[in-house]
Amino acid sequence: MLEHVISVEALEKYFPPARSGWRALLQPFSRPTERALAGVSFTVNRGEAVALVGPNGAGKSTLLRVLATLILPTGGRATLGGIDVERDGARARQQLGYHTGGDEGFYGRLTARENLAFFAAMNNMSGAVARERIESVAHQMGVADQLSRQVRTLSTGMTHRLGLARALLHGPAILLLDEPTRSLDPLAAADFRRLLKGDLVRRHGTTLLFASHTLSEIEEIADRMVLLDDGQVIACNTPAGLRASTGAATLEAAIARLAGYPATPEALG
Repeated sequence: MLEHVISVEALEKYFPPARSGWRALLQPFSRPTERALAGVSFTVNRGEAVALVGPNGAGKSTLLRVLATLILPTGGRATLGGIDVERDGARARQQLGYHTGGDEGFYGRLTARENLAFFAAMNNMSGAVARERIESVAHQMGVADQLSRQVRTLSTGMTHRLGLARALLHGPAILLLDEPTRSLDPLAAADFRRLLKGDLVRRHGTTLLFASHTLSEIEEIADRMVLLDDGQVIACNTPAGLRASTGAATLEAAIARLAGYPATPEALG
């Protein structure tokens, strides 16, 4: 029987409407009415790689942030390894690694090694264990020769790699990644996709949930896809299953038929 490592049940998230000027001053605590997630439900099995797919504003990043315990849901329930992310966020965070290509959160005046040592300590790793893991993940992500440099001197691509190294630092059972290859050059992105699928998922049984706009990346990595639109799940299937169910020759065409997007890569970006 398959084990559901990630379980999302009727998850909802609403945000207060954006306000400015006098309205923002006089009504600072508006009732949440802007819908980001509307009853999202799906599961991810142990050792499975699942992609979140949809246009900007579909709810992908919001969903990942709820699972990473960064924001609370408005309704519904989500669990990681059976642990409720809202009721027991501290225990849920112990088993997950989270990375977004947009916000690295590093301390610019510290070296890359000092930053990783700090985050290792935050994960209760210290001494020889921490040093060994830092060297290991830095080598995996191709930043081993950058560890002595201040983070503020690193290129965008190198900082992104460092963020991926941080997510892998404590050997998490669950990885949540938001556009993981967005700032990587083509060769580095290809290497990272091979690391994700070949090493982490297949060899070590890591459970992966990631958001991506790159259809070739999704087909290479994902066992299944969760297609989101306007905060709702409109399809959940394998890439091949989506093509077969729609009679489409390509994944792009299948998504276009299911969601009514123009059949161009730009429509997903």
